Amino acid sequence: MRITPLDIQQKQFATKFRGFDIEEVDSFLELIREEMEELLRENANLREEVRLIERQLKDYKNIETTLRDTLVATQQMTEEYKENAKKAAELIKKEAELQADEMLKKAHEKIVKIHEDITDLKGVRRHFKEELSRLIQSHLKMLEFDKERTETPAEGA
Repeated sequence: MRITPLDIQQKQFATKFRGFDIEEVDSFLELIREEMEELLRENANLREEVRLIERQLKDYKNIETTLRDTLVATQQMTEEYKENAKKAAELIKKEAELQADEMLKKAHEKIVKIHEDITDLKGVRRHFKEELSRLIQSHLKMLEFDKERTETPAEGA
């Protein structure tokens, strides 16, 4: 059975011969009642504080869980971003290598084409020289022939 401050205040003691001083007992009971009321108020305040602190603790635990989940999700996203960035970098690198290879291939093809053109032009030049030489030889022969023809009738006349 719990004793309340009211129980203490209303408690009556039977008086007997040579009993306690009633005023002293009443005064002491009043003091105990006041102390008990104070303790009960303090206890109620402490319980309320505990409830508030427990609620705050629950809220903080929820926040902690949320933060932990957010941190894990952020770490996973960061890893995914890193992986995607690596893949993108590799893809860009491979594309650049392919483009470089294609450019080198085209450059080599141009070099081959230029060498072929040079060879063709050398052939054309050689042919032109030969034709020019033949033409000059032909003209020289014609000049010689013409010279001989013009010199021969003058001697006979």
